[in-house]
Amino acid sequence: MTADERHQDAPIRRAKYGWGRILFTNLLIIGLPTLTYYRLRVLGYELMWLHLLIAGVYLLTALVIIWEASVTIGRRRASSEAQSGLVGWFRHLMGTTGGRLPAGEQPPVPRSTLIVAAFLPNEREIITEMVSHLLETVERPANGLEVILAYNTPCDLPVETELRALAEKDSAFTLLRVADSESKAENVDAALDIATGEVVCILDADHHPCPDCLARAWRWLANGYDVVQGRSVIRNHDTNFLTRMIAVEFECIYAVSHSARSIAVDTAIFGGSNGYWRAEVIKDIRFDRSMMTEDIDASARALLAGYRIVHDRSIISTELAPTTFHSFWCQRKRWAQGWLQVSIRYQRAFWTSKHLSLMQKAYWTYMLLYRELYPLVTLQIFPVVISLYLYQGNIPLRTHWFLLLSTVVTLLSGPFATVSAMKNAHIRYRWWYGLVYGLTVIGFVMLKNMIVLVAMYDQLLKRTDWVVTRRDISHQLQEQLASAE
Repeated sequence: MTADERHQDAPIRRAKYGWGRILFTNLLIIGLPTLTYYRLRVLGYELMWLHLLIAGVYLLTALVIIWEASVTIGRRRASSEAQSGLVGWFRHLMGTTGGRLPAGEQPPVPRSTLIVAAFLPNEREIITEMVSHLLETVERPANGLEVILAYNTPCDLPVETELRALAEKDSAFTLLRVADSESKAENVDAALDIATGEVVCILDADHHPCPDCLARAWRWLANGYDVVQGRSVIRNHDTNFLTRMIAVEFECIYAVSHSARSIAVDTAIFGGSNGYWRAEVIKDIRFDRSMMTEDIDASARALLAGYRIVHDRSIISTELAPTTFHSFWCQRKRWAQGWLQVSIRYQRAFWTSKHLSLMQKAYWTYMLLYRELYPLVTLQIFPVVISLYLYQGNIPLRTHWFLLLSTVVTLLSGPFATVSAMKNAHIRYRWWYGLVYGLTVIGFVMLKNMIVLVAMYDQLLKRTDWVVTRRDISHQLQEQLASAE
């Protein structure tokens, strides 16, 4: 047996859920407050202020969601025309003019570099397909295109032979094995050292960008922006219930939330893949391997340094959603812990930044500090209601008007955002995708809030193990393998 044959089924590291952490965090955030609130009620405290506080947080979040959905329903993309008159003056004063596409002909796209970060053997079944897609589908600038696959692997794999054959066949493709790398940040930084393009696009190994992605991104980069974030769409959405939920969720994220803040407030984030940078900017910013979401960390440092980021949802790249709950859990816990790290490190800097407008500072406070406090506060609805039931033996249907208002608006916000997402969806999903998501979005959010609690617990204990999201083989590759058999 050859070394390649021995290592082709090299294990992919899996992380345990940590049921003890889940139980402990929920007892701490829900169980202990339930007993505390019950005791306070026995002592004569009504706790209406707590009811109103929780309702206020729900209401504020719901209003932001409704506002974002309204912006993206009314304005599908950034335009080349600025508003005039009193409204235009006020929006400019508040820094809410949004990103606007440049008018007229644009200079030709310069030499560009596509950097693919891969973890082998985790992505061995999809990486050849992905590289082939880039070499065969993406439109090449007149001044040239280079594709750099920066990967790390603990052992030699058969797929590397296939990749070397691709590199020999097409001089635009460079295979870069990063020795001793343990993170995406190290892989990308190693590729930046040899990248020669004026435009640098970062891609994960499961992404398939649209053919004219570079031309669309260059419209912004050639006219004052430093980073362009494209839109991610789930291409394996029809696999199971989880992938359908994630598909609609991604439309809510990229087609609604990211688009709205870019259109209205002229701020955005680099989301780790399908992001296009001016080369000198990304080589200045680079990536921090100590951060669990190196993309959000890079976004924060870029904005604080005065660079500009815009989101363009017309730059489509399809990707693979996790197909198992375990993969979903590990992915979202890493995201949550990474956002927490960024919030702790940069929130104060955002408040004092001279490069951001008042509205941009408010929005980044919403995305950082408020984002971390949100699950801690909103999950208190459970101990508040349970303690009330334990104390009174029932839950009164008649209640304060503000509680009723916040409840109604909160329940409406999810379906309303879903309508906007489905309206602007790149893929015309079956109608019941949106219906199911809209009806279950509250539970889906609660689940993600529970994941955030575990992420906070792990961050306190400085548990920062990187668990790669497991990638499944694509439908296209499945068909190819089946036909080959």
